[in-house]
Amino acid sequence: MTKIIFIEADGTTIEATAKPGMSVMQVAVNAGIAAIAAECGGACACGTCHCYIAEDWFDRLAPAKSDEADMIEFVVDPIPTSRLSCQIEVTPELDGLVIHLPSSQT
Repeated sequence: MTKIIFIEADGTTIEATAKPGMSVMQVAVNAGIAAIAAECGGACACGTCHCYIAEDWFDRLAPAKSDEADMIEFVVDPIPTSRLSCQIEVTPELDGLVIHLPSSQT
């Protein structure tokens, strides 16, 4: 199992475990993280799974594809490490991945 660490806007830390092949969005939804609404179910069509990747992890992820990059332009408060969690596939190499949740989604 791969551990994913979510840090809510108020600093609360939630650790969740994931199987390889899941999306980070699925992990968040399964863990009951309210800041990840996932309204489109992972279709990269709404931006409600927006998150910030911890800087020391950002370059370890595959780059965002064009459809994800386009959608990020429309989220509230994007930053250079913004990603859509539905587009990040869990792999064993992501064990310990740190995800910060935007205050705009609380």
